[in-house]
Amino acid sequence: MHPNSVFRPKQDDLAQLLVREIGFAAIFADTPDGPRVAHAPVVLSDDAATVQFHLARGNALTRHLDGANALAVVQGPDAYVSASWYADPDQVPTWNYVAIEIEGTARRLGDAELVEQLDTLSAGHEARVGANPPWTRDKMNPALFSKMTGAIIGFELRITAWRPTIKLSQNKSAAERERVIAGMEATGHGALAQLMRHLGGDRKDA
Repeated sequence: MHPNSVFRPKQDDLAQLLVREIGFAAIFADTPDGPRVAHAPVVLSDDAATVQFHLARGNALTRHLDGANALAVVQGPDAYVSASWYADPDQVPTWNYVAIEIEGTARRLGDAELVEQLDTLSAGHEARVGANPPWTRDKMNPALFSKMTGAIIGFELRITAWRPTIKLSQNKSAAERERVIAGMEATGHGALAQLMRHLGGDRKDA
């Protein structure tokens, strides 16, 4: 989490919205073999109290997660900010980015909970891609589906702390932010530019 409080959203629902929108996280935990990380799609519960994910059964992290304190990190778009984009000459380059750290205690899910997670995950993303009709597991051979789910393990992280950083030039004036947005668009970082327009702070001075 960035030490400057201006880069931390004041509304929890903003971080939750971004987690749901991005939907993918790096899962970190300490193990007897040292720190390890896995990467997985995530499902945030409606009350934002838990986040679920699943990993390949062969992933070494699965042996150590149940009952462990873990960290899920959801990252959004990021890009270099050139100091040449500012009107003020006394500036240095920096980096704009979105990163949300979610800490909690992991619990291994049962088979039925894992299937429920997969159903929720696929339903949400099928709706987003506009599949018509949407894919569901009912289209699969049940025995094959069972075999494939046997190759993964589901987990739930009971969230104890949110540590979001949304660094979008909020410490700059509105005029300087517009220059950075133009630079972002010119260098192919349209997603970050769009976030800056919507979430980039409330300073109005030029």
